[in-house]
Amino acid sequence: MAMSERQSLELWRRAVSSYVRTCELDLSARQQAIFMTVALEAGPHTVRGLAANLNLAKPAVTRALDTLEKAGFVRRRRDENDLRSVFVERTPDGMAWLREFSTFIIAADGGQDIGRVDPVAKSAAA
Repeated sequence: MAMSERQSLELWRRAVSSYVRTCELDLSARQQAIFMTVALEAGPHTVRGLAANLNLAKPAVTRALDTLEKAGFVRRRRDENDLRSVFVERTPDGMAWLREFSTFIIAADGGQDIGRVDPVAKSAAA
């Protein structure tokens, strides 16, 4: 059975809400879209190709890649055949983040909120 519009948005809200309460790195929607494209679609990836694929300006893609590279999620590698061209590749750290992020989506789909801290349990532990 397909999800309704409301159900899909509620799933996304729950997953993102859990994520932002538990993670230090808060990626923008643009950064997530670019990273997920690099991580999940076959490469090679270039700034030009990512910009065309996502219908974004190349400078916007470059800025997002700067953040993703600082976070260790992607790396840029020069094309050995054409040193003017740079490929964008996912990293093991980036893939680990993506696997962790998927757990928020799976939990939200099951009605769980893995990012919620029970204030009563927290104060009892202190």
